[in-house]
Amino acid sequence: MLDDERQQPEKIEDSEDAVAEAAEVVGSEDSAAEESAENGAEEGNGESGEGEEQQESPRRQRRERGGGRGARAGETAVLEPPTEPPPPPRLYEQFKTEIIPAMVREFNYANPMEVPRLQKIVLNIGVGEALTNGRAMEAATQDLAVISGQKPIVTLARKSIANFKVREGNPIGTAVTLRGARMYHFLDRLVNTALPRIRDFRGLARRGLDGRGNYTIGIREQIIFPEIDYNQIDKIRGLQVTIATTAKNDTEAIRLLELYGMPFIKDTVEA
Repeated sequence: MLDDERQQPEKIEDSEDAVAEAAEVVGSEDSAAEESAENGAEEGNGESGEGEEQQESPRRQRRERGGGRGARAGETAVLEPPTEPPPPPRLYEQFKTEIIPAMVREFNYANPMEVPRLQKIVLNIGVGEALTNGRAMEAATQDLAVISGQKPIVTLARKSIANFKVREGNPIGTAVTLRGARMYHFLDRLVNTALPRIRDFRGLARRGLDGRGNYTIGIREQIIFPEIDYNQIDKIRGLQVTIATTAKNDTEAIRLLELYGMPFIKDTVEA
């Protein structure tokens, strides 16, 4: 019995030592786990930091590029000084400096504003074949646009004519009205470039006047204008050119157009 009692404290001490050792082992395992967790977290943070840096680097580059573009876009553009307006047409300057004084002397106008002036120029091409050929109207419109430098309009029939197989509203022609600078430029090209290219040209007849100061010219071929390329047209077409003035009679209109350079036949008696 005594031996048993002596052995019990030893057993108790041994059990206490075993418990302490187990606690130490558990504590060491917990600390090792904590250390591994901390190390893993640090490694994860490091990897994530590297990933963020890798992600930020292209972003940074894009920002820098974007900043450069923004800087370039934000820079105030250097505006060029406004170009000078185009010079006025040559015939308009001639009208102010030469034609007005000449007309005042010849017709004894009390005021220079009484001198007749150019009002408009109307170009017209009749396209009767458009009733059967749809491309004819397009070709005629293109020719007139090239000649005038302005988009023409398509004229429609006002009433039906059975003999010509024309119904009201059918497209039968194309026309354009020129005013201002384009009017003077066209008249300059007509007088100095187009009319001299007419074969066997001897001058314009004066019978084209209507008694109210307007003059009409009939041109048989549109190729007299240098803007028309012979290789690009579908056929030869004629056109009508009407010059409207503010003249009160044909005498004033003829004299005004002569001063502009219109080559009238001199020996023809006025209508």
